[in-house]
Amino acid sequence: MSPHDPDTFPVVRAADLDEPDPARRWLIDSLWTHAGVGTIGGLPKSLKSWLGLDLAVSVASGTPCVEAFPVANPGGVLLYMAEDAAPVVKARLTGICRHRGLDLATLPIDVITAPSVRIDLAADQRRLAETVRRTAPRLLVLDPLCRLHALNENAAGEVAAMLGYLRTLQRTHDVAVTVVHHAAKHNRSTGGLSLRGSGDFFAWVDTALSLRRRQQLLVLSVEHRAAAAPDPVTLALVGAQDEMHLALVRPEVPAELATPVAGADLTATILRVLDQAGPSGLSRASLRAAVHVRNERVGDALTQLAAAGQITRHGDLWARVPTRPPHTGGSDGNGNGNAPGPDR
Repeated sequence: MSPHDPDTFPVVRAADLDEPDPARRWLIDSLWTHAGVGTIGGLPKSLKSWLGLDLAVSVASGTPCVEAFPVANPGGVLLYMAEDAAPVVKARLTGICRHRGLDLATLPIDVITAPSVRIDLAADQRRLAETVRRTAPRLLVLDPLCRLHALNENAAGEVAAMLGYLRTLQRTHDVAVTVVHHAAKHNRSTGGLSLRGSGDFFAWVDTALSLRRRQQLLVLSVEHRAAAAPDPVTLALVGAQDEMHLALVRPEVPAELATPVAGADLTATILRVLDQAGPSGLSRASLRAAVHVRNERVGDALTQLAAAGQITRHGDLWARVPTRPPHTGGSDGNGNGNAPGPDR
C-alpha cells in the first residue's frame, strides 16, 4: 500500500512508529504534557485566569510554575483573554514578572486583541489557525471557553466538533492548548469530571487542572491521561498590589518542630522554622502551630523580627531575610587585603 495513495489513509508498521522522546514528555514537569490539550477548571472566583497567566509566564521565561513545577520546554505563548481588559492582563503579567525578577518586555508572550474569537465558526477557526501558524507558540491559552462559542455545552455532538477543532490545531502545530472552563456547581468531583457540560470535555483532555477553594486558600489537583498525577498542592494569591502572584503554601510544620516555646527562645525558634521552610515562607497560623504559643505572642515576635530586618512579609506569608556573607576585608590597591583594625 503506497503512503501517497489518495484512496487510502497512510499506514505504517507499529515497529516503525516514532520512538517516545523522554525529553519531550512534559511542557511543565508533572503539570502539563508537551503539546497536550487540557483545561483549567473551577468555580467562579477560583483564580483560574491567574493560573493561566502563571502558566504563560512560566513557559515564556522557563521559570517554575507557581514556584513548584519546573518548565521542561520553554517557548513562546499566545493568549486570548476574553473577559479581561488589556490593561488588566498587562498589570497581572507585569506583577507576576516583577515577583520573579523578570522583564515582561523580554518575554515571548503575544496577546490576541480581537474583541471576539469564536472557535465554533469556520471563519474564526481559520483565522486562529493562521495566527498560531505565524506566531508558532509553545502554549496557547484560551480564557474562558464560555466566551468562545455559542453552542449548547451539554450537547455532545456540538461540543465534540469544537473540541475536535482544538485537537487538530494542537496536532497540526505541535502546540499545547490550555482552555479555562467553569466547573459544574454542586459537583464534588475534581479534574475533568468536574467540568460543566458534556462528558466529552473529560474524554478530550490530556491534562486537567482543577482549582477548588478551601477557606482563603486554593487546592490545585492535577489529572493526566497518560501519566501519574502529582499530589495536590495548596496555593494562595499573595504579594503587594503591583506584584500579586499565585504562591505555593507549604504544608504545616512537621510534628518534630511543633513543641512549646517560652521566653527568649521564641524568636530563635521562629527563625529556625523559617530557615527550614525555605524562601516561600510560612503563614502566621503555621508558625503558631510550630511554637505552640498564643497568637498575640507570635504577632509580637514577628513584629520584633521584622523591625530587626531578620524576616519579611509577602502577603500572608513570612520568610527569612537572606543573611549576607561576612565581610572579609577588601584590597588596599596594592594587592594587600585590609584586615579589620581595632575598635575605635
